[in-house]
Amino acid sequence: MKVTIGQLAELLHAEFVGQAAESDRPITAIRPIEAAGETDVTFITNDKHKAALDQSRAGAILVSTRLEALSKPQLIVKNVNAALIEVLNIFAPKLTPPTAGIDPTAKLGADVTIDERACIGEGVVIGNGVRIGRHSIIGSGCKIGENSNIGANCRLDSNVVIYHNCRLGHHVIIQANATIGSTGFGYSVIDGAHRLIPHNGGVVIEDYVEIGANTCIDRAKFGNTIVGAGTKIDNLVQVAHNVVIGKCCLIAAQVGISGSCTLGDGVVLAGQAGLADNIQIGDGAMVGAQSGVMKNVPPGEKMLWTPAIKRDEAMRTIGLTMRLPKMAEQLKRLGKRIEKLEVAEDDKK
Repeated sequence: MKVTIGQLAELLHAEFVGQAAESDRPITAIRPIEAAGETDVTFITNDKHKAALDQSRAGAILVSTRLEALSKPQLIVKNVNAALIEVLNIFAPKLTPPTAGIDPTAKLGADVTIDERACIGEGVVIGNGVRIGRHSIIGSGCKIGENSNIGANCRLDSNVVIYHNCRLGHHVIIQANATIGSTGFGYSVIDGAHRLIPHNGGVVIEDYVEIGANTCIDRAKFGNTIVGAGTKIDNLVQVAHNVVIGKCCLIAAQVGISGSCTLGDGVVLAGQAGLADNIQIGDGAMVGAQSGVMKNVPPGEKMLWTPAIKRDEAMRTIGLTMRLPKMAEQLKRLGKRIEKLEVAEDDKK
């Protein structure tokens, strides 16, 4: 897509700062400061990037406040991050939109209800008693198990698997190859052998949840595994049986949440964080990357390290750990000095 700087300012409700003739300059893409060319718009979200603007060839710059010393055209917006999302949507690849209807290669079970405005792609398999709401898009190769319910305006990308008795709300996005409702990892040792504990519950995904590619969310033993409204889950995340995740949480890639954990609203789990089973994470708590959480975390707390401890304590501990090689050398030198002093003292006797 191609728009002029002036048109882009109108679309973003931005204040244009520059010479009038510059408003007719074409803009064809958005790029980072260093990569942007004369037909690109770029952006700055904090002061540390301002120095790079002098060397940038960008045709226009998104800013939150006017930069007086800058000669390039500026588009002043209330929130650069919000404007960035809008610009990325403007210049997004224009793919062929899905059309409502059921592909002839799809296989439907008995008593299936599909809204006429939904889109069912190639090779989709839908079990008995499934319900699919209006404008929902089921990508090619998806499989939806018996008696599952998918709300309106959902999008399941290719090869998503929804097991039986799962429920998705409205505006849910699940990226390719994710699995919802798989059997949880729960075994008892009976007569010397591991026997799988039946998982007869389901999974509930509330409204506006987004789930990344290859993520797995296990069904509950009883009741439901629940993902709260507005929560965003990255790729390759494991959510075990009977986990309850609150609203508007952020869970980064490769996080592992063990069975029966409860996360409050607004919790942030950074990449590769791991949670032991049956623990509670309070509202607004944050867990750093690769942290191992072994006990409950109070609301608003920030945790780091393994086992996870309070951030300030973790930073002090990490600092001391980094000094250990130097301290070991010092200790070695002190040991040698003590040996010499002891030898000298023995010679006096």
